[in-house]
Amino acid sequence: MSDELEITVIDPDQPAARHCLREYFEELDRRFDAGFDPANSLPAEPDEMRPPAGLFLIAMLHGEPVGCGALKFHSDEPTELKRMWVASSVRGLGVGRRLLEELERQAVEEGSSAIRLETNKTLAEAIALYRSAGYHEVAAFNDERYADHWFEKYLDNPSP
Repeated sequence: MSDELEITVIDPDQPAARHCLREYFEELDRRFDAGFDPANSLPAEPDEMRPPAGLFLIAMLHGEPVGCGALKFHSDEPTELKRMWVASSVRGLGVGRRLLEELERQAVEEGSSAIRLETNKTLAEAIALYRSAGYHEVAAFNDERYADHWFEKYLDNPSP
């Protein structure tokens, strides 16, 4: 699987990216106790997920989009990880870990020294992934109404 998985930066308005975001929102709506409405969540607009403000990654397996994740860069605050999703059909194959590693690599490449995210308590797989990847729980850093956990990780970013 590792040779067949491709993770690349694409524009968030591309059809494969829109597919992943639609699947992500639908899954959150199914899994969250009170459902999920993107209009009531903190935004991650397409322009915030395009260089230089951020970027959007997609994971493709056998030519099919199976995962995504985005970064929002801030000059004076940690980079935000947003919209990370992996198709249920490929969970357990390491796609999420590979996607997270690439998001972190891209953040370091952009000069980030820390990355943070928020997540919902029902996303046990995501919480386990973040903890196993070295993220530690921190106090809430935003008012995301769907979040129950906030995480941060310091990245290895050698000085130039």
